[in-house]
Amino acid sequence: MDYKAEVKKALSEKKIIIGSREVLRVLKTGKPKFVVIALNCPESIRKDIEYNAKLAGVDVFVFDGTGRELGIFCGKPFPIAALAVER
Repeated sequence: MDYKAEVKKALSEKKIIIGSREVLRVLKTGKPKFVVIALNCPESIRKDIEYNAKLAGVDVFVFDGTGRELGIFCGKPFPIAALAVER
């Protein structure tokens, strides 16, 4: 699956959740389509997200760039450590 194209589509449809705390919340309460984490996401946050995603049966993709580059990719003026795409 080309997750980058899916992220772009979700951005245009406003079906994206940005931020590691929000991603963890939605993993525990709902079931997103998939999760994307930045390459330089802090290890503790990465482990929490991967663990909760495994419990929820959700795929986790690692963006091939830093949080700043992920923010730019999403058209935001700030770094993004993690994001989730809603179903």
